[in-house]
Amino acid sequence: MDFSPLTEALASKSYQNIADISLFEQAAAEGVAYEDDWPYSIHLLAHIYVDDINSARFLWKSIPSAIKESQLEVVAVWKIGQKLWMRDYGGVHEAIRGFDWSQEVQCLVAAFSGKALHKEDVSPAAFCLFYNKHPRHCSLSRNE
Repeated sequence: MDFSPLTEALASKSYQNIADISLFEQAAAEGVAYEDDWPYSIHLLAHIYVDDINSARFLWKSIPSAIKESQLEVVAVWKIGQKLWMRDYGGVHEAIRGFDWSQEVQCLVAAFSGKALHKEDVSPAAFCLFYNKHPRHCSLSRNE
């Protein structure tokens, strides 16, 4: 499957559009089986980023248990979703800081963390810790 629309959206930091990328809809419409190389972490985080926790929960339930057992990053993203569901915003930031994110996901996680800080008016310390830990992977300025 061609993931270039997803790659382009990530590269251009169009995070709000990732959940709507026709790639996901096309795969579902065509009955394409979810495969090991499916970007589950990004797919889950995209729903979380646009505040669509219900779609994230539905996706989580549809992910095969073999994937959940083998892809720790997927579980780490879902931990963020669980904390949001329970409105445990401090736990959201702990979940973000508590995992060493892959290069593909780091900037999306950082962008979500910054968005969550502004939305929930949480101390920016959590975002600063993440940003300072992974500055070379994110082209965010300190003001973003």
